[in-house]
Amino acid sequence: MGIWTDAFTAPAEPALLPCEEFGQLVVDLARERVVCTPWALLAGELCLNASLNWESVSGQARWDDPDIGTVLCSDERPEGLRDNDPPPWGDSYERARVLARGDAILDALPALRQAPYGEEDVAVVFHHLDFTNRAIVDYLQFEDERTMLVAFALARPRTGPGPRTTAGPPADRCTRCARAWYTPSNSRWRTARFRPSCPSPPGTSARIW
Repeated sequence: MGIWTDAFTAPAEPALLPCEEFGQLVVDLARERVVCTPWALLAGELCLNASLNWESVSGQARWDDPDIGTVLCSDERPEGLRDNDPPPWGDSYERARVLARGDAILDALPALRQAPYGEEDVAVVFHHLDFTNRAIVDYLQFEDERTMLVAFALARPRTGPGPRTTAGPPADRCTRCARAWYTPSNSRWRTARFRPSCPSPPGTSARIW
């Protein structure tokens, strides 16, 4: 689990929330007017990198209104367009079944208690964000009821290809002086900011970023 503040903060070690805490998170999303119901509960093999509206089983659960018990699968790409690298580098593949649906958010709690929580990936798919909440509109700068939100509880950590290291500086800091810079994607106010000045190597006038 990670937390969005001005940037995304992840715990040092991946851990799955207890089912009761995840259920409380789901309920609070509706009570605090972050999302609107109806909701759908899925369990199976899920991918966080799948595009919610167009490629994911979450999007199918939202738009196709499948019956409880329906098995949903990702659309398979044509042979020449497939990328066999694992996500987020390659294509996303998902397969999950619809365990429950409802309008009342409290009905999600008993459904979660009966789900294979911790054994399979679980997701609660909400219809859309709640644009009657002024904070939602102020943050996104627009109102679009196609904007979904999905709460995931993954049964196991995701591992990407290639070596990983934490020895280098953060990706959003200067590689020479480690000063932070800001862009529209990580600025608190979602506006571009100037990057701080950084001394150039001798014999050059260009700044290195």
